[in-house]
Amino acid sequence: MQGAIGVFDSGMGGLTVLKALRAELPDADFIYLGDTARLPYGTKTPETVRRYSEQAARLLVERGVESLVIACNTASGLALKHLQNVFAPLPLFGVVEPGAQAAAEVMDETGVLVLATESTVAGGAYQASLSAISPDIPIETRACPLWVTLAEQGITDGPLTQAIVQHDMREGGPNTVLLGCTHFPVFKSFLRQQYPHHRFVDSAATTASAVRDELKQVEGRGSTQFLVTDGTDRFGRVGSYFLGEEISDVELVDL
Repeated sequence: MQGAIGVFDSGMGGLTVLKALRAELPDADFIYLGDTARLPYGTKTPETVRRYSEQAARLLVERGVESLVIACNTASGLALKHLQNVFAPLPLFGVVEPGAQAAAEVMDETGVLVLATESTVAGGAYQASLSAISPDIPIETRACPLWVTLAEQGITDGPLTQAIVQHDMREGGPNTVLLGCTHFPVFKSFLRQQYPHHRFVDSAATTASAVRDELKQVEGRGSTQFLVTDGTDRFGRVGSYFLGEEISDVELVDL
């Protein structure tokens, strides 16, 4: 398998998926697109999410990608099947099914708590994926829109984060917590400190493993291009926090 792998998200959260992908496929070339002008997708209607996702995917296809990763839980849940139909036979990957599978493998009898955006929760993609694995899995969902704002601002610990997390992680519920938004892995260290008896699962690493297993050997130069629809300077500054390394060259594009 040769050719660049396209990765897109509504903003910067998908960089956690890109980071995991580059670790699994170090020789691959990547083109990352953040639709920063129109984030967040998590508060948009399903029709709007599908339209935005198709526009993002089309730009990456026009750039020559030979596979595509939807590094956004909302878009994966609401637009994956639509994009698979539109862009067949291009290999397309979402983050929902790998995350659900990983959670199901480590959960105990209390089931799975899904923390995600409003649209992801309302769309029911994680509930459907977990139930497809086993219809008897106890599932609880909670929308956590403020977590995205905290993550985008780099506020991943401290009193404000603690207050918001405690509100959404209120007592009771399953012991296995599926972080159903690609922004949320930046809170994993904080969450594990605050809730040592819970299991926290995110879809970035599991998605990267699924892509690696499907594409097998990917040849390239190990390069990455960054595209955004707004705010190149801010993307480079804040995105470096998500990616874990400096982002210095960001191209502005229009969808």
